[in-house]
Amino acid sequence: MLSAEENTRLTSVMPGTPMGELMRRYWHPIAAAAELDERPTKEVRLLGEDLVLYKDRSGTIGLIDRLCAHRRVNLAYGIPEEHGLRCMYHGWLYDETGQCIEQPFEETVHPPRVSRPGTQPGSSEVVVKSFKEKVKLAAYPVEELGGLVFAYLGAAPVPLLPHWEQLVWDNAVREVCISHLPCNWLQCQENSLDPVHNEWLHGYMGNVVRSGVHALSPGRGTHQKIGFDIFEHGIIKRRVEEGFTEQDDDWREGHPVMFPNILLVGSEVHSTLQFRVPIDDENTLHVSYYVWRPAPGTSAPVQDAVPYRYVPPKDETGRYIVDILFNQDYMAWVTQGPVARRDLEKLGESDKGIIFFRKMLRDQMAIVADGGDPMNTFRDPATNTSVRLPIEHVKFGDRVRDAYSLVEAGEAPVAALVDETLATWQGRRSERATAGERHS
Repeated sequence: MLSAEENTRLTSVMPGTPMGELMRRYWHPIAAAAELDERPTKEVRLLGEDLVLYKDRSGTIGLIDRLCAHRRVNLAYGIPEEHGLRCMYHGWLYDETGQCIEQPFEETVHPPRVSRPGTQPGSSEVVVKSFKEKVKLAAYPVEELGGLVFAYLGAAPVPLLPHWEQLVWDNAVREVCISHLPCNWLQCQENSLDPVHNEWLHGYMGNVVRSGVHALSPGRGTHQKIGFDIFEHGIIKRRVEEGFTEQDDDWREGHPVMFPNILLVGSEVHSTLQFRVPIDDENTLHVSYYVWRPAPGTSAPVQDAVPYRYVPPKDETGRYIVDILFNQDYMAWVTQGPVARRDLEKLGESDKGIIFFRKMLRDQMAIVADGGDPMNTFRDPATNTSVRLPIEHVKFGDRVRDAYSLVEAGEAPVAALVDETLATWQGRRSERATAGERHS
């Protein structure tokens, strides 16, 4: 159990808070890159700050304060120009650094004075800083990688955007699914340190919802053992379920939780990066990045762009969707409340991974407070070309399983490409599961 004060310390990401300062040291995905091809401006709220993401006509992407410095209108309705974003109200133009570079009426009526070369300070001909040069909005670095747009809101020097290998594989099929969840990011991330929920939320409840059968499904029995180990990028989560041993990949390899807010789950055939991006203290942008790889020596179909979907956590009646695995997680996270009351929880042996993770958060907050770089700060390009991560070769006993992963709703638009990619695995070992089966 945490005190209410400590709970706030671990959950509040607003500017100036300890957790806010820690989370600002990381790059966060804020949109699918394809979104800006369809509509070049987008409102973004990240770590409690209201911003606008835009792509100008030259292809430059910027992330600046949402409100124009002039009359405080919303720049999400601004007009992307060849270089910069123009306010639609009075024509002020801003570049990706937030600098105002044009003020049409002001420059016409009161053009800036220009001094002659060699003018001395104090002379009447010294250049006067023009009005537009005095106007600059907050702006943050952005980068596109693997079909996602990432942003960094922290202190300089800016670290490298981590090139997790799934983001840079050149032979794969990808899809992005995004959900807005009305809850704090930490209750989403703590789920990744809780292996035992798998047998109950996804196994037992999942069976009841789908078929009314009160039994755990084959291959998803009771947990016999769970374990957690620190590795250079975070924590490796391990489990032994009924019917398996420590020689199976779920224990021997395990799967990684990358500090502070990423989970990697899957196998060498299919894997998912899950980013839990703090919008503010009570809202999270959940980004699921699906990747399907072809068998060694074969090729995946080529995608012109990485497709994306926004997935609602509730159905048309207002109830949380619980007949799809991933949405079961959403329901469990959100129904804890906007910020879970950890001062009222009763933790047991199955929660040791959560306790372990909270200590890691405290340790890394202390490093930042002391002026150091927290875990997963990349500064050497040579070690950041493709960051290798441990992953199971066989997930829950099967190699080729669940063609469309934890697809949250509807048919995946990449279904045909996934079928073609998975077909390259025909004849490989452990194909006893059907392609359409869902798993955790």
